[in-house]
Parts: sequence; C-alpha cells; structure tokens
Amino acid sequence: MELYQHFRKEEHPFIDQVLEWKEMVSRQYAPKLTDFLDPREQQIVQSIAGGAEDVRAFFFGGAPFVERKRVFLAPPYIDPEEEDYGIVLFAVRYPAKFVSLEHRDVLGALMSLGLRRGKFGDILIRDGEIQFFVAAEVADYVRLHVETIGKAPVALEPLPLSAAMPLAETWEEGTVTVSSLRLDAVLAQAFRLAREKARALVESGLVKVNWKVVDKPDFLCGPGDVLSARGFGRCKLFSVEGMTKKERWRIRLGRQK
Repeated sequence: MELYQHFRKEEHPFIDQVLEWKEMVSRQYAPKLTDFLDPREQQIVQSIAGGAEDVRAFFFGGAPFVERKRVFLAPPYIDPEEEDYGIVLFAVRYPAKFVSLEHRDVLGALMSLGLRRGKFGDILIRDGEIQFFVAAEVADYVRLHVETIGKAPVALEPLPLSAAMPLAETWEEGTVTVSSLRLDAVLAQAFRLAREKARALVESGLVKVNWKVVDKPDFLCGPGDVLSARGFGRCKLFSVEGMTKKERWRIRLGRQK
C-alpha cells in the first residue's frame, strides 16, 4: 500500500489502527475518542484522516498549549464539545517545602499503576506546583491509588480544565563539544552516558527524534531536533556552532527541566 511508504516500519501498526478507527467512524456514523497521542502520532492521524470527506479529526489535550492530545474522530455533522474529550485535570498536593519532585517522579508514579501511557496527558510543573491531565475513564482509579510520588505523600485534587498552568518550555542550556553529530554521540553528551550505553538505547528502540523512534546510532542530528530517551528525559539541539581546533563539533544543547 502506497501509504506505508511515507512512514517507518515500526509506525505501520499505528497506521493500521488509525485506518481501523477511520473505517469504523465512516461505517457506523459514530465518533471515536482516542487515548492521548504524542505529536508524531497526531501527525499520522492528521495525514490519514485530516483530509477525509466522511471523517473529521479534532485534537484537544486539556489546554491550548499542551503537547499530548486526545483525538476525536467524527462524522461531518458532529462538532465535539470540550467535555466530549473526557479529560480530567488533577493538582498534586504534597509537602513542597520539604520535598522536590520532578517530571520523571510524577510519570514514574503514574506508570506504576499499570495503565498505558496513553491514559495520561501532559504533566505540568512550575514553581513547585504540579498538575497533570488524565483520561476521565481512569480518573477515579488514579485518584484512589496515587498516594505517594517519590517518597512524598500526595493527594490529588480535581480542578477545572481552565485552571491548567500555562507553561513555557524550560531548558537547561549549555555549549558542549561532541566527536560527531551522530545520534549516539549527542545522546551520550546530553545525558552523560557512555557512548556504548547510548548506542544500546538507540538500537533497542528506546530513543525518539522529534517524537519518532530512530534506531540507527549513526542518524545525523541537526539544529532544532528534540531527542528523548526512555528513562532519561528529553533534550534539544538548539544550534551547531562549528568545529573546534581539535575537530570536534561545538553544539548548544538544552535538557528539559
């Protein structure tokens, strides 16, 4: 099928899923609500269903500025309301004076519940305040079972979606040198890993570039690329500033706070 030629092999199962959703909506004249999708998955949905005459795709993640969104696929005569997306916003109440929690602590606690990542939207952290979006169908379960994050006791308080904290992307930036612009080299420098460890992460399919899995260590990175490694977080290659006298690349990297 010509459609598959435009996507990586590991994306084909998701493409099949989107085609199934599209066919179901078209055949049954009934809407379909997806889990939270990352930007790459949203791009795939848009490319497959976005231009269809009999199915329309709407995207919402709880607030205008979020990255992860649920998709509402619907026949042409249906326009979704905010509540149709089934999204709940929780604030995390914890002793912030005594404990510092990071994005990975919150995500780790949520994933330990045994739910799919797709049931959770963006995690918002600013000045010690923490909020996160969750699919309404699992919100009660999450609220009941999340009692600690890290070593801190927590309570989850539902908030209206309008109370979501707007966030600007925050990065710890710095200029470093790398032997090459290969993915494994940039990754090793960004997360302070041995080159062999970075290469193993890439080859294991645990690394994404611009939300797309890349399993080739020799993939060449460029300015603007967003890299993520499962368990290590996210970094961004802001600029390539040239070569040093020792023939190493000088780059400006940012690591997401």
